[in-house]
Amino acid sequence: MPELPEVETTCRGIAPHVEGQRVVALHVRQPQLRWLVPEQLVQLLPGQVVHRVYRRAKYILLAMEQGDLLVHLGMSGSLRVLPAGTPALKHDHVDLEFSSGQLIRLTDPRRFGAVLWQATDTLHPLLQQLGPEPLSEIFDADYLASCCKDRKQPIKQRIMDSHVVVGVGNIYASEALFAAGIDPRRAAGRISEERLGKLVLEIKKVLSYAIERGGTTLRDFVGGDGKPGYFQQELYVYGRKGSPCRRCGSILKEVRLGQRSSVFCAECQR
Repeated sequence: MPELPEVETTCRGIAPHVEGQRVVALHVRQPQLRWLVPEQLVQLLPGQVVHRVYRRAKYILLAMEQGDLLVHLGMSGSLRVLPAGTPALKHDHVDLEFSSGQLIRLTDPRRFGAVLWQATDTLHPLLQQLGPEPLSEIFDADYLASCCKDRKQPIKQRIMDSHVVVGVGNIYASEALFAAGIDPRRAAGRISEERLGKLVLEIKKVLSYAIERGGTTLRDFVGGDGKPGYFQQELYVYGRKGSPCRRCGSILKEVRLGQRSSVFCAECQR
């Protein structure tokens, strides 16, 4: 599933091609994604100009005069910038065409993505209960400590809760916990504020670094596959069950937390 750095990279990849451009048409070949694509968008969007492309959690938002178009990539979705009129393939479900002669195309084999709308001065229900952005100043040691106080929930599940903080998915939660030396199973309420502060810093560092590395794939959004690469070759724990820890050499272990696999080092993470 695309995580926050991949979604941020997607925003940065498409922004230069659509900001300031007027919408010519919305082509919906498959309206049944995770939720139905609102029928009114076919009439509502043409003529509007995209003023800004930005991200909230894992949603990509295209800000226009009458509101924001919300795009979610789901588990397998991607966006590409293509010339208008490019033939669509089986899993190419939605095109947003611009006066520039280009379009952005949502490709989503599993159809867990979404194309939705929020009118000006409203907030879509999917965005109403979200926690702060992990790279914002609001997300700090004091804030995380307040969210963890007296909580028996494992810390990994706590930081992956979008009501607490958005966009910290399985990959980056695993990597940040390793960098902070915290066992993903440890009860959130039994971690000192000092260690939680270290975790906040590591979450910010791993996400910022992944976004920076994702920038090298921006060219892929024009005529490519639209999928920024993960920095898999640099992962310390995620997906490395049974491999030696790159820090101490111990064999990495795996547990299940909230239906998700979690790989960690029992020596380095306490």
